[in-house]
Formats: sequence, C-alpha cells, structure tokens
Amino acid sequence: MRRVASVPFLSVLSATICCFLSENTPNTSSPNIIIMLMDDMGWGDLGVFGQPSKETPNLDAMAAQGILFPDFYTANPLCSPSRAALLTGRLPIRNGFYTTNGHARNAYTPQEIVGGISKDEILLPQLLKEKGYVNKIVGKWHLGHRPQYLPLENGFDEWFGAPNCHFGPYNNTVRPNIPVYNNSEMLGRYFEEFKIDKKTGESNLTQMYLEAGLDFISRQAEAKRPFFLYWAADATHSPVYASKPFLGKSQRGRYGDAVMELDYSVGRILTKLQRLGIDNNTFVFFTSDNGAALMSGPNEGGSNGPFLCGKETTFEGGMREPAIAWWPGRIKGGTVSFQPANVMDLFTTSLALAGIGPPGDRVLDGLDLTPVLFNHSHTLQSRPIFFYRGNELMAVRLGQYKAHYWTWSNSWEEFKQGVNFCPGQEVAGVTTHEQKEHTQQPIIFHLGRDPGEKYPLSVLSKEYQDASNWISIVVQKHKETLVPGMPQLNMCDMAVMNWAPAGCEKLGKCLKVPKSEPWKCDWPH
Repeated sequence: MRRVASVPFLSVLSATICCFLSENTPNTSSPNIIIMLMDDMGWGDLGVFGQPSKETPNLDAMAAQGILFPDFYTANPLCSPSRAALLTGRLPIRNGFYTTNGHARNAYTPQEIVGGISKDEILLPQLLKEKGYVNKIVGKWHLGHRPQYLPLENGFDEWFGAPNCHFGPYNNTVRPNIPVYNNSEMLGRYFEEFKIDKKTGESNLTQMYLEAGLDFISRQAEAKRPFFLYWAADATHSPVYASKPFLGKSQRGRYGDAVMELDYSVGRILTKLQRLGIDNNTFVFFTSDNGAALMSGPNEGGSNGPFLCGKETTFEGGMREPAIAWWPGRIKGGTVSFQPANVMDLFTTSLALAGIGPPGDRVLDGLDLTPVLFNHSHTLQSRPIFFYRGNELMAVRLGQYKAHYWTWSNSWEEFKQGVNFCPGQEVAGVTTHEQKEHTQQPIIFHLGRDPGEKYPLSVLSKEYQDASNWISIVVQKHKETLVPGMPQLNMCDMAVMNWAPAGCEKLGKCLKVPKSEPWKCDWPH
C-alpha cells in the first residue's frame, strides 16, 4: 500500500470539501467485506484527525484513498453493547445488550455474565452466509462466552480469538484466565500459552491476529469465494500491548506503540488485497468500538481529540469514533463526508453491498450508507443519533445540535477514588458526578461551533427553542415506538466462567467448576 505522511484534519478538509463528485453505485455482485473494529481507540489517535505523533501512516493513506467520516458514532460508550449493535444493526436497548439492575448503567460481558447475544437476534454473518459468504472473526468477540453464544453458533465459519477482554492474569482458582479459541475449541489461555507481559507490555497477539486475517483472505481469494472478515484486534484496550519490534517506538508510550502496530497491520491487509488483485472488489471499513479510555492514563489510553470525556460516557469523546471507508475504483478517494453515521449502519450497508434485503420482521436502527459512499448524497443528513447509556436515552444529536436529557460522568465515590472519565475536562453542570435529569429543559450544544460541549446554548435564545422543538419531536416518536429487548446483562454467576471451555480436555486445561450461585450483576457506572 502506498504510504503518505499524516495530514492534519483541516488540511484534508480544505482540500476535499469541494470534491463530492458523483459516481454511479457499483453493480459488482457479492463484494468481499472487511470490518476492522479497534478497541478503545479514540477519534484523535489518527494523524488524519490531527494526532501529531505520526503513528498512523497507513490509516492516513487509507483515508486519502477513501472516505473519511468525522461524524461517525458508536451505538454505546462501552465494548460489548457497541459490538452487538454492529452485528445486529440495532440499538442495544433493542437487542438486549443492556441492564436494568440500575438506571443508566453501562454493562458488558465479563466472564461471570450469564447472558449473551439473544437467539432472537439476526446477525450480519448469518445473513451473508445465505448469500454464499464465508465468514471469519479474528480477535475479540465479547457477545457472550457460554457455548450457545460463541461466533460459530451465530453465523461465523471460522474464529481465532477470545470471547472476553484480555484481563488477568488470574490464578485459575477464584477466576480462570481467558481462553483463546481456534474455531470451536480453545488453544490455550491468555497469560499462559498466549503471553501478555504486563510489566513490559510485550505480546505477539496483534501479529497472530494479522497472520490469521491474511491467511483467511488468501484462502478465500484462491477459492474465489466472497468473504466477510471481522477483524477485531484489541491491543489498545488496557492492559495495552505490542510486539517487540514496536515497543518503545512511538512518542506516546505503550499505547502509541500499540497504535503503530495496528496501523502496520492495516497496511499489510490492504496491501494483501492489492497483491491478490481483489482490492477493487473488497469494501473495507475501519472504526472503533467506543471512545478512548481516558481513565486508563497516558500510557494505557488514547486521545479523543477536541471532544469531551471518553469511554463510558455519552459525551462526544465517549461515542464519536475514527472511521474510514476504502474501496479502490468504487469509492472516490480523498473525500470527507460529514454525514452523521453510526456503527449500526455497517450492518445495513453490508447487506446492501451483498445484494441482501434487510430483515423485515424487526426495527433496524442502521441506515444504508451506499448513497453516501458512491453518490455523496446528502439525503440522510437529518437522521438522528441516539446516545444510550444502559436503559436510558441520555442525549440525541440532530443536525449540528445535540440535546442532553441526562448527564453523568461517574459517581462521586469513584471519582474520589481516582477514577475519572473526564480528566482535565470538567464542565460545570455538564460532566456531573450525580445523575442529573434535564428532560424538561435539555442542555443543548451546537457541535459545529462547540465540538467540545463546553458552552450550552442559552435557554432564552430562539436558537435553543427551535433546536429543542425540533429534537423533541424525534425523541417523542422514538420513545413511543420503542420496544426494549429482554435485558441480557442482568445476571452473573461464578459457575459460568471459563473453567472448562470446549477443547480443554485435549490440552489438560479443564478447571474445577464451582457451585452455581447466581446474583444480580453490580454495574457501578
């Protein structure tokens, strides 16, 4: 892949704002689809968005050759719900990836969680398989680790990766180390066969994930089969790691090293597509699952650029993501699209590219972005972006306006213990440490003038009244028609942890399963 120097965002903007040239939608049948979903990578981690540390030459080149989406969002400020939303095209409140154990609480899938992705949901790989696609996930799954929830039970043909975050190490008595799977059986466990040195940050996992992705692409190209690769590397999630050739090479410590290796991996994948001659029949999309984890500190967390707060919050820094679409010969290179878009759109867009109609028996929140990708259409500009935290609609963006109906960063108790989701960014009355309701008089920002959400519009201004009235109509309609899914993240049980995954017998890695004593999970924030 041709490498280019990092280009500050404003330079790209000025060079491309007038270049929205019309192209016809391609009629290529069954294009390959690659979705690269990073873990806790922030909007401000890419050179093309102004990061000065020069860690992402390949991603910057990808943006120069494709479409950059500055206004792209995830569906939740936490990992598991955002991944469920991507693969179902539905908000977590609809697909069940939320909790009712507390109001507006972030919940995910630690290994004590009982639930997982509901069998009532239809996942993207299940639909693609019906069209003849071969589907593989590489990396982090995070939609439930019990057998019925794993990838090969939900449309994927192959899997190399882990069902949970790479937390640990554990002593395998109170809590087992997380297994790493090859398809339906474990190969070993994190911190055991799959090393992560928390002291030095060294691990070869990204290289393993890269090679698994490249091998899959090569095999499908040789067999001339359409494929879907979901490449979900997790090196930028704490504990952050990188392989030895990248450690100490960045200007941002261990986190920057991980970003450099992920960028290198993206470059290798795109180059592989080009060398195999399938780049002009492969749609590639790069993004992240939620904002950078600012609470992890400078060596373990990234940058959310000019945006407020980070992971776990519904401020812009928690849910606005880096996003690039790439398809040589199909997507006009060097383009910036200010279309408000969402990770759920990848579900509907992928179906459209594959020539598959969306399921007609359910509400989908993802929109088909092909008019934006190929014709640079502006017809979707007024679509709303919903900001959920658990079971509560916290905020809504419509056009350039964002209305907060609830505000909360994290509790005073956590804050006093040193856990801060908004370090150095406290905004009085906005980044509150108590849950504050504003449903009668929402806090409204104009994101074009104030992307950092620091200066609310005056409630006495006509602009505020007009924006409030406009957004309230959308909110009312959304709530009237919303049918929440059955919450999957309410119950926990030590007995369901990864004590004896499939394949453990062959390796002598089975552990004693404790007595089942389920409880309601406690989600502190």
